[in-house]
Amino acid sequence: MAQHASLSPQRWAAFSLDQQILMIANEMHRAGKLLGPEDGDRRAAAYERVLNLTDLTVCVQNRRPLRREMLRWRDLVAELYAAERADRVQHREAFRVLLRFTPEASKQIAALG
Repeated sequence: MAQHASLSPQRWAAFSLDQQILMIANEMHRAGKLLGPEDGDRRAAAYERVLNLTDLTVCVQNRRPLRREMLRWRDLVAELYAAERADRVQHREAFRVLLRFTPEASKQIAALG
């Protein structure tokens, strides 16, 4: 979490929603590379960063429906974080849902394969 520890809501709000979603997606991508049994601590740290950036997004967004959907999505990531073992399929599905939050982020879905 150290790299985002000093990120204030004011600083996060300066980014567009597209940028916020894509930065969260970057952390999801990192977590997705850490799905081996030996990667548990690093994977958990990546999911913590995802959760923290999601919390910042919910905090700074004014649109209630968006906040509600982001909180629902956050629950998916919290399940991934709390799981004893990595779930490649669940991770991939959660990642795809995140990228559907904005048209700009949706352009990245094809890169997931």
